Amino acid sequence: MSRPPLPPFSDETAREKVRLAEDGWNGRDPAKVALAYTPDSRWRNRAEFPQGREEIETFLTRKWSRELDYRLIKELWAHDGNRIAVRYAYEYRDDSGNWFRAYGNENWQFDANGLMEERHASINEKPIREEERLFHWPLGRRPDDHPGLSDLGL
Repeated sequence: MSRPPLPPFSDETAREKVRLAEDGWNGRDPAKVALAYTPDSRWRNRAEFPQGREEIETFLTRKWSRELDYRLIKELWAHDGNRIAVRYAYEYRDDSGNWFRAYGNENWQFDANGLMEERHASINEKPIREEERLFHWPLGRRPDDHPGLSDLGL
């Protein structure tokens, strides 16, 4: 299975890979998102360490059942060869209507077929008031004309 763009990444293909990842996560379909990772992909996500597509899918199913109205923006930070570093922010609410914004950095490593074999995420989040939200597009893919992280001062 191949998942273009493939490494080694140029500035253009690294940005494309980041946007494709953002689009996938904003779709919130755990089974579909899990296909972007190698069958034995290794993650570090806060204090959890899912390994393999099945565990990744289970992790994402649990995540998106708790993080409602989830909207994410990713931005390329750096790339080299088969590695990409991104920074991101996402907003969500819990089932009590409390809003949060999470900020994070991820380091990604890809195999020759463009599948992510390693994902190391560091994430912090804080409660926000509903009127502090910055991500207001309809659920799903972020519109092309919606500001990115740098444009929003994040």
